[in-house]
Amino acid sequence: MKLVSDGQEHKYRDLIERLAVEFQVTDDERKELLASGNQAIFDNRVGWAKTYLKKAGLLDSPRRATFIITDLGRQTLAKKPDRIDAKYLRQFPTFIEFQNVSRNDNETEEDTMIVAVNEQTPEESLDKAYQRIRKTLASELLNKVVDLSPAFFERLVVELLVKMGYGGSIKDAGKAMGKSGDEGIDGTIKEDKLGLDIIYIQAKRWKPGNVVGRPELQKFVGALAGQGAKKGIFITTSNFTKEALEYTPRNETKIVLIDGEQLAQLMIDYNLGCTPQQTYELKKIDSDYFGEE
Repeated sequence: MKLVSDGQEHKYRDLIERLAVEFQVTDDERKELLASGNQAIFDNRVGWAKTYLKKAGLLDSPRRATFIITDLGRQTLAKKPDRIDAKYLRQFPTFIEFQNVSRNDNETEEDTMIVAVNEQTPEESLDKAYQRIRKTLASELLNKVVDLSPAFFERLVVELLVKMGYGGSIKDAGKAMGKSGDEGIDGTIKEDKLGLDIIYIQAKRWKPGNVVGRPELQKFVGALAGQGAKKGIFITTSNFTKEALEYTPRNETKIVLIDGEQLAQLMIDYNLGCTPQQTYELKKIDSDYFGEE
């Protein structure tokens, strides 16, 4: 509001940059994205602040992506309020009307007030709810995986890697090299569909708390050296110790570590062991469609 108080027209993108300077937002903070990865959090918050102020009648948009303060906006600033937020804007009838239209039939006035005082934007609230659901699903998936038979776990690992783009078909992508005797598998998979390189796999179906330490990784690196291999994937349903995570082979061997949480998240990403239940599309105005010729 203060930035547009001069009564001049201001471009939306310029306001974002000036606000970033005003609030001393760092470059790293500017790069932080919503969980969806579709928009920067800071830009999203500025966008919703702009929308709320417009709905309250404090800002106007005479042209596309351009804003100017209204008479009501100047009067509001003259009162020098300590804070202008969603709760403050509820004194303006047009903003209340906007919130009532936005509210679904099952929401109460009290629900709207809770949202009004919440400093998260609708996208942030939706993202957080999605992450909570995803975290619960990941936990359930991991519990299922830990209880799998060794043979089923072997197929799961190979199928996941195929879905991620390795190998080719399920039939020829993975080849079991023999059971390790500790409810894990040792196997290989083609790095690409042409089979130009081979990636060695070790997977340990261990229960939480039975963490993988550095010695296990060193044994795996030794096994790779014995095969003349330089690429490996070590998967566990538990976790890696700090020493294991910090371990880097001195030769050219490259190892990717996947713990139980990452395994479950990958299964969700590639719809393995889970299936979409509901899909929501978030849409926004197509400014190009409504642009002037």
